[in-house]
Amino acid sequence: MMAELEKLKSSVKEAPVVKMDDYHYFIHPLSDGLPEVKPELLEEVVENVIEKCELDCDYILTAQSMGFPLAAALSMKTGLPYKFIRKRKYGLDGEISIDQVTGYSRSEMYLNFVEKGDKVFLIDDVLSTGGTFNGIITALQKIGVDIVDVVVVFEKVGIKEELEKELGVKIKSLLKVEMDGPEVNIVE
Repeated sequence: MMAELEKLKSSVKEAPVVKMDDYHYFIHPLSDGLPEVKPELLEEVVENVIEKCELDCDYILTAQSMGFPLAAALSMKTGLPYKFIRKRKYGLDGEISIDQVTGYSRSEMYLNFVEKGDKVFLIDDVLSTGGTFNGIITALQKIGVDIVDVVVVFEKVGIKEELEKELGVKIKSLLKVEMDGPEVNIVE
């Protein structure tokens, strides 16, 4: 059994919080790349993902940008390849546009080289409003992709159950957090 994410919990307690309009946002190395991503923190997270998740898949899939280090580190530990969902349009044959609506922005993401019948493991840094996962999972389901498992490092409480019901997909999280104004609390 893995340690109980002590490095991750400690790093959350030290995370600064900023306010964007009416939205409180905690700044963390694994969700923002600030102030620095320490290898031992990334290793703790990846080891917990390996322990808790189903990885019988063709490849790891993640969204730009903070899913990148998670997917790369997980790939190195498991030997699984990874693919990225980008915010840049490439204009490739079969490219799929995904609408991304977050708590503080709206943008497009682009899915390439994903085909019907692919078995994918989806990982991302934060589940906050559900906008990113809603767009990605809906697009993958329309294609006919087999989503073997879904995990986020941080789950901001209040949206996961509704999103799971809406999409018909179970979403795992390593750490539940709650924003209480300018404070970020770990929910046990």
